[in-house]
Order: sequence, then structure tokens, then C-alpha cells
Amino acid sequence: MNLLTKFSVGQYVHGNRSWLRIIDSRLKIIIVMIFLITPIWAGPIWRLSLVGFLLLITFLSLLPSRVWWRSLFFLSCLSLLIGCISILASSDIQSLDGYLRNPNELQVVLESQKEWNILQIPSQKIWFINFGPYNLSRKAFELGIKTSTLIFTVIHSVNLMLLTTLQEDIVWGLSWFMYPLRKIGLPTSKWLFQLLIALRFIPLVQEELQNIIKSVSVRSINFRNLGLKKSFNVLLILVERLFQNIFLRIDHGAESLLSKKNIIIKTNRFRTLYPSKSLNVIVNTLSICFICIAIFLRKLYGAL
Repeated sequence: MNLLTKFSVGQYVHGNRSWLRIIDSRLKIIIVMIFLITPIWAGPIWRLSLVGFLLLITFLSLLPSRVWWRSLFFLSCLSLLIGCISILASSDIQSLDGYLRNPNELQVVLESQKEWNILQIPSQKIWFINFGPYNLSRKAFELGIKTSTLIFTVIHSVNLMLLTTLQEDIVWGLSWFMYPLRKIGLPTSKWLFQLLIALRFIPLVQEELQNIIKSVSVRSINFRNLGLKKSFNVLLILVERLFQNIFLRIDHGAESLLSKKNIIIKTNRFRTLYPSKSLNVIVNTLSICFICIAIFLRKLYGAL
């Protein structure tokens, strides 16, 4: 299995015909920041709306389905799994029939108990195993929605930008926002250069992970015969080898950079100039309108 072609996470897809490609990189950064920042102190309706809009953008982006469907599927499964764990971990697992105080003293609380819980499962016995009682509270359900939607929006929004934007364009867009900091005297060029190296390093990490997986498949390790403890030890050895290979690549890259005494970075040459067309103007204008509408809707409907 080739991870670099089947799971193109964080890699720019050359030659794609998506309309996301022609959006200005500065507008893309602002839109991604909307998906990253607006879920903070927001209600479940706004978070679910962001997930739905991200899925709509993905399906209408004209990107090849082989580029995004695998990563979208695994990310959805991961988000749902973490959401379910959050719901189960934060729900009330107390008896429905036992009260610590006299119910006559808590008439108001008992009348509003239906509003607290969404689902109530009494104690049941199946064969020789006792299940329940279990209460699914509204707060636990909202926490599950918050965690799952936050993971989905953070990872998928950034992945969409990396799939449709050159790494140099991202660095140039950030340099445009960080221009006032350069006037103060902060080393923004070094920061942007480190970011560019980190973005270029994503395929190398995927390549090392692919090599580790291939080495395990070639050796045909039978984990059933090893047992749980030895299988866990093998897993730790593989993770250690993965990090050793990654750090070795970092060391080689650092030595090649140190061999050059002076590194001059001009972020202006990173900008990709697309031919001015009416489609570019329309798409960028619609992007600006989306930013304004998203900020307006977040103020009206996004609060807790």
C-alpha cells in the first residue's frame, strides 16, 4: 500500500481543477481561522453547521474523490469514536431508583429531571450479566458533539487548504499578515522558513511510516502467537524505529542547511500569480462574502 498516493494528507495535489485552488491564499488563511477559532465557546448547532459546510465544500470542490475520500472516512470514524467515548465518560452512571435525600424535599429538581436526561436505561440482566442503570444527560451529549466536531473541523479544514494550496503560497500569505511584526524587528523570516521546512517534512514522515508498515508486512509477524505483552513490545520497537528514522532525516537536513553560511529568504517570490480571469474575481469575491456572513452568523447563532 502506497500511503503517499492513497492518503494524500497535507500534500498539495498538482494539476487539480478545483475552484479552491484559485482562491487567494490570504483569504484561505482567514477562512481556515474561522473554522479553527469560531467553535470556541460556541454551541452544538454552530459546530454541526461548520461540519456540514465543510462536507459541502468537500463534495463541491471538484477535487478527485481518490484524494479525499479515504482520509475523510477515517477522520469521520475517529471523530465519532472520540465523541462516543466523551459521551460515555461524562454521563451519569448512577441508580435511577436510589435517592440520597427524601424526594419530597426535591420536588423542583424531580420535575425538571426529564430536561436533564435524554435517555434513561434502567437496570437489566441479560443471562448472568447486569447492565445499567445508565443516564445519558444533555451535557454529556453536548460534550460528545463538541469534541467530535472540533477534531473534524480542525483537521479537515487544514487538510483542504494544504491539498489545494502550494506551500510557498501559504508562507507568502502568512508573511503578508506578519509584515507589521517585521517592522518591529521580530525574526519573521526565520519563523516562516521553519514553517516551510515543516510543511515540506510531512511527506517524509508519511514515507517513513510506509517503510515501517512494509517492513512489518514482509516479516509476517504472527501477533497471535506472541501474546499481548510481546505484541506491545514489538509495537513500541516499531514506534521507536519510526522516530529514529525521522530524527535522522532531520539531522541530515540540518547539516545541509548549516553547510550554507547565509540563507536569504525573500517571501515575495513565493507568491503564485494566477492569470487574471473573471472566474478568479468571482471566486475571491464570494470568499470575502462568506467570511462576512460567517462572522455575522457566528455572532447571532453561535453562542452557547
